[in-house]
Amino acid sequence: MTPDLISKKELLELTGISYGQLYRWKRKKLIPEEWFIRKSTFTGQETFFPREAVLARIQKIQAWKEDRSLDEIADLLSSVSTSVWKKSELIEGNVVSEVAFQWLEQVRGERVETVSHRTVLALLVLESLLQDGGLSQNEGKIVLRLFDTVTADFQNHRAQVLLLRKGGVTTAILAMDEGKIHVDPDTEVADRIQLAKCVEKMKLDLTDGGV
Repeated sequence: MTPDLISKKELLELTGISYGQLYRWKRKKLIPEEWFIRKSTFTGQETFFPREAVLARIQKIQAWKEDRSLDEIADLLSSVSTSVWKKSELIEGNVVSEVAFQWLEQVRGERVETVSHRTVLALLVLESLLQDGGLSQNEGKIVLRLFDTVTADFQNHRAQVLLLRKGGVTTAILAMDEGKIHVDPDTEVADRIQLAKCVEKMKLDLTDGGV
């Protein structure tokens, strides 16, 4: 199984929660339904979750439920995506660095005082790339422009931002779970071929008696 997934059994053992709690939190929308991933294994169908996301979410729920009801926690989680966040609060809370905001302001050509949930996500992607090292300022701006121009839903846990380099040229791609890709605004998709169609044609042609 891929390392970014965790089985239901391992999740329950690591967190100490029960099967009943897990599915109650699902019904209350504390854990997104799309995080419950059914996969075939040698023992049959099993349920897996995005490892880092679900462990962080359960840790937060366990901390919050000491003095909040499950309905209050659900309201807190749902309000995050519609909130506007102050630059000063994000920097002071060590959520986003001042450097990341400086790059964002250069991309937008204006001073930024508040940002949306979507922009916070873009800045966190930038922070992750900075921590990995080797990210140039120009490459960082490419990533920020990608988030500013693409309207796709980034909540899918399998969505990935890919930074590609060749011959001194860098481009960024957002790869979605359903096979869709989005590229940075300075890159044009010259052509797109669906491999499934080619595979089907190959099967038909090679079994049509001609070969």
